[in-house]
Amino acid sequence: MLSALIWGPAVGALLVGAWPQTASAERWRSLALAIAVAVLLGALALATQFDPSQATLAFPERVAWIEPIGVSYALGLDGLSLPLVLLNGLLTAVAIGSSDRHVARPQLYYALILVLNASVTGAFLARDVLLFLLFYEIELIPLYLLIAIWGGERRGYAATKFLLYTALSGACLLAAALGTVWASGAASFSYERLAALVPALPVDVQVPLLGGFLLGFAIKTPFLPFHTWLPDAHVEASTPISILLAGILLKLGTYGLLRFGVGLFPEAWQLLAPGLAVWAAVSALYGALAAIAQTDMKQVVAYASIAHMGYILLAAAAATPISLVAAIVQTVSHGLISGLLFLLVGTIGEAVGTRQIGELRGLLNPQRGMPLVGSLTVLGAMASAGIPGMVGFVSEFTIFRGSFASFPVPTLLCMVSTGLTAVYFLLLVNRVFFGRLPLDWDRQPSASPSQALPALVMAAVIVTLGVQPQLLVQQIAFPIAPSAVASYF
Repeated sequence: MLSALIWGPAVGALLVGAWPQTASAERWRSLALAIAVAVLLGALALATQFDPSQATLAFPERVAWIEPIGVSYALGLDGLSLPLVLLNGLLTAVAIGSSDRHVARPQLYYALILVLNASVTGAFLARDVLLFLLFYEIELIPLYLLIAIWGGERRGYAATKFLLYTALSGACLLAAALGTVWASGAASFSYERLAALVPALPVDVQVPLLGGFLLGFAIKTPFLPFHTWLPDAHVEASTPISILLAGILLKLGTYGLLRFGVGLFPEAWQLLAPGLAVWAAVSALYGALAAIAQTDMKQVVAYASIAHMGYILLAAAAATPISLVAAIVQTVSHGLISGLLFLLVGTIGEAVGTRQIGELRGLLNPQRGMPLVGSLTVLGAMASAGIPGMVGFVSEFTIFRGSFASFPVPTLLCMVSTGLTAVYFLLLVNRVFFGRLPLDWDRQPSASPSQALPALVMAAVIVTLGVQPQLLVQQIAFPIAPSAVASYF
């Protein structure tokens, strides 16, 4: 069943690529959207059968693959992977649905997005470390091409920088994985096998192995000082690709921290946790202060992402039962909120012709402005700032609640970063949406249905999970391997 979530979009990509070239771009878009929605519905169907009270993996699949080196095609679903698989399905449908109806080379464009969906889902479901790394590396190729071909003026530079950074991330992870298997004496790359053997290793052996995983996932997330590829990639990527990049690709890094950092090296993680908490606070404060200094709306959201990733590192460092669940909630929350904000910022940029904050004003004008886009942007900004009633408040409050007892000073610094979030979004909203719309400006075009519908869906999910967070929290009751979490109780 899980294989269908991976190979369904992969086969769909082949179908889109093989569709007769005489068809219109709208036909390819409709076909790709139908495939993405079918995959999302399949994931939702599995979610309805998922029992979070079961500590064992749901829907396990295991087939021997490269037996001489102990690699198997092993998949499984648990409370950590399920929310992210659903998020990947939703944002892929949103990205395809909000894509330009007249995008150039549509067959290749939509096929690459479906391959991206398949590889990311594969990484979230993999229960073999080498299989995880395979999917982790595969997703680089379609994302690199999506930025390099359909990006902005400096797309070549941004795509190459992204590829170099993330390739280095993959190299670090591969070295750490090989070292872990060798040091533990495991005869395979099975995650369950490693989770049973690695915690028994001496802590001075665990620390350098954990360091390799930390470096790889820190580049991917990214944390200061490995963040420089992210703003360039966001600015040059088209709006749908920015949605996928911020909403789901960065989550491979935070997922890896929880799965491989906390999950495999509980003792070494506990040893490094104070330093990780300080790193989280510095990264969060830097991201927030840098966001205040930006003049491009897209860069504001990009640096806000860096700050919010710091909160997840803080929660993972604390590794309390509350903070671990909160880290996953924040992962999902940020995916939804950043996806919404990138979609709206892209809509404004296409309609008005600029994303520069200093050149925009009065867009909330109900007669000649963009009232729907403005209203939803205000909602997204409030959710990102942690205003009660939205999922951002749930995630940030529980992170601070779960981390304060372990690391009070870094937690307080992250709370300051949250206050700064309100500052830079207030500046953005006040300058872009309020004030008098210039009289010489024509009436701004309303958001098209392909832009408004995905934004309304994400806004509805943000509010729904804010009012009823149990809908999400109940699914992540046992997110990490019990053997790893038990040491913190």
